[in-house]
Amino acid sequence: MKKYFAELVGTFILVLFGCGTAVVAGDKVGILGISIAFGFALIGAAYGIGPISGCHINPAVSLGVWAAGRMKTAEMIGYWIAQCLGSIFGAAVLFVIAREGTGYVAGHLGQNGFGPGYMGGYSLPAAIVFEFVATLIFVVVILGSTQAGAPSRLAGLAIGITLVAIHLVGINITGTSVNPARSLGPALFAGGQAMSQLWLFLTLPSLGGLVAGILFRLKALEATPAPELEAKRETVAA
Repeated sequence: MKKYFAELVGTFILVLFGCGTAVVAGDKVGILGISIAFGFALIGAAYGIGPISGCHINPAVSLGVWAAGRMKTAEMIGYWIAQCLGSIFGAAVLFVIAREGTGYVAGHLGQNGFGPGYMGGYSLPAAIVFEFVATLIFVVVILGSTQAGAPSRLAGLAIGITLVAIHLVGINITGTSVNPARSLGPALFAGGQAMSQLWLFLTLPSLGGLVAGILFRLKALEATPAPELEAKRETVAA
């Protein structure tokens, strides 16, 4: 149970500090500040709970890890449950804190969305393309930086920086999800349009993570093991 609890705690951290920055200080720090908050929250969680659970804190990541053949189905489902609970708890704490401030706007809890009236007003097709492609890239970085032979001690930093870059592009498009759990908690408390559009942020990031995992399962992006590299070198030398 320790790894499931770690996933709950890690997702709680991501939602509380990532979405919290958007809600409490978004008008002061802007898109850059919000992006950094999400990335730094992930980096902190990665080094805090990574040794316990791998710090997926994202159902799309767990799906990608499963598709790559690195975890069992039952374990993945346990991760999903823990991640969704962590997001809900994080959004609940944020809701309790935010509504006590004088500048709180009802229904604003860092939820994702698209279309007229939301951020840049980007269309449904734009939201679909961004969430799929951004999640695909994100999970490729995660699977690549944690595979055998990669400098694993730097994985958390590489993943966090990637999340910052993704947010810089995506906040004005969808608020940036690339994480079904991250979208779930805020939407439940925001209600309304956030709930009606939640389907996109549950499905498209999941599809992106799945495709990334399949690419590694097929060894299209998997590093060549050292023995094979040595064999190739010997063949070339001969």
